[in-house]
Amino acid sequence: MIDLHTHSTASDGTFSPRDLLYYAKEQGLSVLALTDHDTIDGIDEAREAAMDLDICFIPGVEININWPTGEFHLLGLGLQENFDALQEELILLQESRMNRNKEIIDLMQKAGFPIDFDTVSEMFETNSLGRPHIAQYLVSIKKAKNVQDAFDRYIGKGRPFYIGRKGLDLDRAIEVIKETKGVPVLAHPMSLYVSWGKLGPVLHDLHERGIEGLEAWHPGARMGESQRLDELGRKLGFFITAGSDFHGPGVRKDRKLGHSCRMKKIDEKYWTEELKPHLE
Repeated sequence: MIDLHTHSTASDGTFSPRDLLYYAKEQGLSVLALTDHDTIDGIDEAREAAMDLDICFIPGVEININWPTGEFHLLGLGLQENFDALQEELILLQESRMNRNKEIIDLMQKAGFPIDFDTVSEMFETNSLGRPHIAQYLVSIKKAKNVQDAFDRYIGKGRPFYIGRKGLDLDRAIEVIKETKGVPVLAHPMSLYVSWGKLGPVLHDLHERGIEGLEAWHPGARMGESQRLDELGRKLGFFITAGSDFHGPGVRKDRKLGHSCRMKKIDEKYWTEELKPHLE
């Protein structure tokens, strides 16, 4: 099995980068990409563990992109060198994320919730605090049944304490990923909230702008949607990837390491000939 989309405690996962690799080994994976949100802080630790475990490790990142509808996340896979420009952009995104967290927590305080920024920060060992951490804190103080409940009631889009976040300009994100010799891949395309009638031209434009891969297989998509994305992506010239978007056991019931849409096991056919030269 392989997995080209995972998270660690460097962002909002529950396993440290090292422990994620050990868990991957236990689950029988041979190839794993670490793609934390807007940070590459976990890469060195994960790479060292992968060498000990004889797992093919792919250094990566998941970058939030400015987009008019839904969510646009861009994976950078196979980051190899010249990290300075990428790191500068990620630091700006992290600062924006932190300001957003403070605004969310301030709104909750004013509404009477027993919460403050320092307490939430101290609960988690990460430099990339985000809404999932706030959600976990709400569960810990029994204001929500679980993380999904916290999003559904309080901090998800359209909920009382939701605040939008800023992303990176798409063309700049593609540029800094390619400067590292990495490969830009569009994560979970259904999250763009673009209708099927308009999706073809949108994806064509994204490919023309330099995105090379399409994550057609993702737990957030239905089987039929993933199959349709796979076919459309290949037709437009993308190579196809698959990932679990794993954050930790039990964080989301539909997110199991090494598995994708409808718990489909991710086999080595997604370790494609187009992808290998960039990543090995």
